[in-house]
Amino acid sequence: MKALEEKILKEGIVKEGNVLKVDNFLNHQIDVAFLDKMGAEFKRLFSEKKITKILTIEASGIGVAVMTSKHFNDVPVVFAKKAKTSNIADELYHTRIDSYTHQKTNDVVVSKQYLNQDDHVLIVDDFLANGCAIIGLIDLVQQAGATVEGIGIVIEKGYQEGGSKIRKLGYHLESLAIIESMNDQTCEITFRK
Repeated sequence: MKALEEKILKEGIVKEGNVLKVDNFLNHQIDVAFLDKMGAEFKRLFSEKKITKILTIEASGIGVAVMTSKHFNDVPVVFAKKAKTSNIADELYHTRIDSYTHQKTNDVVVSKQYLNQDDHVLIVDDFLANGCAIIGLIDLVQQAGATVEGIGIVIEKGYQEGGSKIRKLGYHLESLAIIESMNDQTCEITFRK
């Protein structure tokens, strides 16, 4: 998605440790109109799929998932919670996910009432680096006996193993922008052609 690459170059900040800061439009402050365009692009990329649920993980994937849902006739969005709260059902699917950004492991849950064997799931998230979050979300879908129809990522760090790992597993993975390299000294970002 050329418009996303341009927005990253204009507004993104490369930080030490291979961190791309895009919190002014994606994962802190949200540019709703731009997220809507990304949702439309995910619809185009997965238009041949029968999607009954969109699954993401809290918190940064929620906005993208909601805007994508608009383009899939408002199918429900389910987000995996990083902790069991008192107001969530006792019947849960559970997995553990290592967070690249936060450098910790999260226990992640989804209520069994929101994901079942009849669901055809589009997994959506803001970033793909080492693939742990996506592997965890795939695990939750498999526990439910549901079908992963595709995986939509806003920004993939192509120089890390996540994208390659997911594709080797045979999943239909589409990333709107794939970063080939970043340099925190020069702030240069190179995208995959």
